Amino acid sequence: MHRVIGLMSGTSLDGVDAALIETDGDASVQFGPGAEHAYDAGQRQVLQQAVNAALDWRFDGPEPAEFLAAETALGDAHVAAVANVLAMAGLEPSDIDLIGFHGQTVLHRAPAGGRLGATRQIGDGAALAQAAGIDVVYDFRSADVAAGGHGAPLATLYHDALFRRDVLPGPIAVLNLGGVANVSWLGEGEPCAFDTGPASGLLDAWCERTIGRACDLNGELAGRGQTDADALARLLDHPFFDLPPPKSLDRWDFSLDPVTDLSPEDGAATLTAFSARTVADAIRKMGLPQRVLVTGGGRKNPVMMAAIAADLERPVEPVETVGWNGDLMEAQAFAWLAVRSVEGLPLSLPSTTGVPRATTGGVLAKAG
Repeated sequence: MHRVIGLMSGTSLDGVDAALIETDGDASVQFGPGAEHAYDAGQRQVLQQAVNAALDWRFDGPEPAEFLAAETALGDAHVAAVANVLAMAGLEPSDIDLIGFHGQTVLHRAPAGGRLGATRQIGDGAALAQAAGIDVVYDFRSADVAAGGHGAPLATLYHDALFRRDVLPGPIAVLNLGGVANVSWLGEGEPCAFDTGPASGLLDAWCERTIGRACDLNGELAGRGQTDADALARLLDHPFFDLPPPKSLDRWDFSLDPVTDLSPEDGAATLTAFSARTVADAIRKMGLPQRVLVTGGGRKNPVMMAAIAADLERPVEPVETVGWNGDLMEAQAFAWLAVRSVEGLPLSLPSTTGVPRATTGGVLAKAG
């Protein structure tokens, strides 16, 4: 068994999720403490500048200078997040075997037309290992992408480990509502996974643009609006939805243009309906699961959860109903994946990322 801290920073740029687990890298998983370490205003601004610079970069030419400044801010926040989890657990760095460090995704490009995909997660794993005094596994996605996969989603095998550990009746769908939505289909045979479309990413961007807030808290803005049928149809008319899985996307693959002329309330309602419709359509194509378990920040939006349930015509439940932690699952997943990386075990399968064969990955940075 390995004692590991996982670190995840999502596209919302709100902070670092940090979680401690003990695991063998398979179905033996014991949950420890964890928490979100929020970015301060300065760190969030530097990270946003890196994301903005990446949109102009598009993997062409030298990397933007903003990436280096962002890596410094990321390092400071992640070191603090590790220290916080250690304090919560009453442990020292020497008590921890590994850190699984996802880094901050600034740009992701899916493979298409015979062209390999590309993905960039900024974050200096070697510097984190030295600062924390703990070995770090980082750069989890690059090996999968270099082998022809999408590099995402990567949490699916962890979902499957918990599914097998808890002997849940299947099939089930584990739906992650982050900036992008993805679904893990778990049952007999190998797990399947793919991105379904935007979850909270477009909605967050809309709220920041129209009301100066980072998100639609509790779905209150959408709850006061009406879905615009024409705008929804334009959003749904995107070639991504015709692609077979496995497939992936970047938060910025979709535009707010279809809702630009709507009120803040109607725009939020339309974007919420868009996320719900695309999630429901994706799950229906897989079949009828016994349960739909929802993780990620979007599970806290009752308007979005109700819209997904209405589109699916079946209940959707937060993962807490089976004893999992929806705030920490992705951080836990990268702790678990770090163990698999050092053991040389697969992080992805053809059915989860489209990689041609089961593929391991990650880079190990030693603390000393």
